[in-house]
Amino acid sequence: MIHLITTRCIGSQEELADLLAAEGFKVTQATLSRDLKMLKTTKVATDRGGYMYILPDSNSLKDKLLSKGAIDLSTPNFQSGFVSLQLSRNIAVIKTRNGYAAGLAYDIDMSNTPEILGTIPGSDTILAVLDENVSHERAMEIFSRLLPLDKY
Repeated sequence: MIHLITTRCIGSQEELADLLAAEGFKVTQATLSRDLKMLKTTKVATDRGGYMYILPDSNSLKDKLLSKGAIDLSTPNFQSGFVSLQLSRNIAVIKTRNGYAAGLAYDIDMSNTPEILGTIPGSDTILAVLDENVSHERAMEIFSRLLPLDKY
């Protein structure tokens, strides 16, 4: 199950059950639910408007690419649900469409940008804490690599 979650974009327990069955493992929904909870999986929004399961401290290909800066999150194909960005001292408030904040916050955290100390997502808002010495101009440069600010 771990291999499937880290290598595939699985959006539902039914889809996961089908993939496991194809590999010879017949499981019930109750077992899947319990196992997913035990593994501490999270469902995050994808760039295609759906959802996918991720594992904490995942080593998935997307995580590796994000952490190396190999994925430009502001490309036209990236559908982040981004709505707006406001800065206040060392706090950035990022508004998203409902349900997109957790996935976008995860992508921001995985970018390993040293000027961004961390994020706290809600359902449609992300609070990002910036290093105290980051100017608003520098913050906008950083976020322009992570968010589609040209559409903003």
